[in-house]
Amino acid sequence: MQEPMLDRAAQALGEHLPWRPEILIVLGSGLGGLADSPGKGVSVDFRGIPGFPSAGVAGHAGRFIAGELEGRRVLLQAGRLHLYEGHSPALVVAPIRVAARLGVRTVVLSNAAGGIDPRLSPGDILLLDDQVNFNWRSPLTGAVLEEEDRFPDMSAPYDPELQGLALDVAAELGVPLRRGVYAGVLGPSYETPAEVRMLRALGADAVGMSTVPEVVAARSLGLRTLGLSLISNHAAGLSPEPLSHQEVMEAGKAAGETFERLVRGVLARMG
Repeated sequence: MQEPMLDRAAQALGEHLPWRPEILIVLGSGLGGLADSPGKGVSVDFRGIPGFPSAGVAGHAGRFIAGELEGRRVLLQAGRLHLYEGHSPALVVAPIRVAARLGVRTVVLSNAAGGIDPRLSPGDILLLDDQVNFNWRSPLTGAVLEEEDRFPDMSAPYDPELQGLALDVAAELGVPLRRGVYAGVLGPSYETPAEVRMLRALGADAVGMSTVPEVVAARSLGLRTLGLSLISNHAAGLSPEPLSHQEVMEAGKAAGETFERLVRGVLARMG
C-alpha cells in the first residue's frame, strides 16, 4: 500500500476515533478476547477502511477497536493480514503504518506459535527477544515511505524497557514467562520435522507465520515493540499428535485470561 492510500486509510479510521491512540495491540489467532475489554470501545471493520481487505483466517475478526485499557488510549487490531493469503508485504504491515500516522508510538504484538524449544508446552507464553525472517521478503522494499528509515537498526527489535515491564508483571502474577527467538515463516503449511530441526539449529525457540514483517515496519518508523507468543502446540516432530488450526484456536481460548492479565499489567506500568 503506497503513501496516498495509507493517508486515506488513516483519515478514514481516524474519523471513527474519539482521540489519537497511544498504543496498538495486535491480537493473534485465538487471542481476540481482549477485543471485548475496552471501555466505551469503537469498532471499525477492516472493510470500511480504504485499501483494506477483510481478514480471511478463522480466529481473525478483521477489525480495529479503539478504547481505554488501564487508563491508556489503545487501538486493538483483532486479526491480521498474512503473506500466505497472497497479500503483499506492504499490505500486511499497513495497519502498523496507519496506526503510526494516527499517533501510535508503541506496538504490542501477539501471536500463536509452535514451540521448538522442548521446554515449552502448549499454553506457555514466550517473551520475544529476537526474530529470524524466513519469509525471504521485507515490507521495506520499494520506495521509502514518509517518516520511515530505509536502513533501520534491528539489533534490538523488541524494546528492553517493555520487556522488563512484562517480566515484572509476570512475576507478580505468578505466570512463567520464558524468553526466546521467534522464527517467522511464510506458511500456510505447518513445518516438517526436518524444518523444525533446522530452525532449532539456527537458534529459534518458536515458529509462526506472522509478526516479523510488522516488527520490521514498526522499527523503521521508530516505534517501540513488545512481542508475546502463545505456545499453542509443540512443533512438528516433537509430539506424536498431528497439527491443526483448531488446536491453535483452543489453546488461545484456554490462555486468553492469562494473556489479558499480562497485557493489562504492562499497560498499567507504562510511563
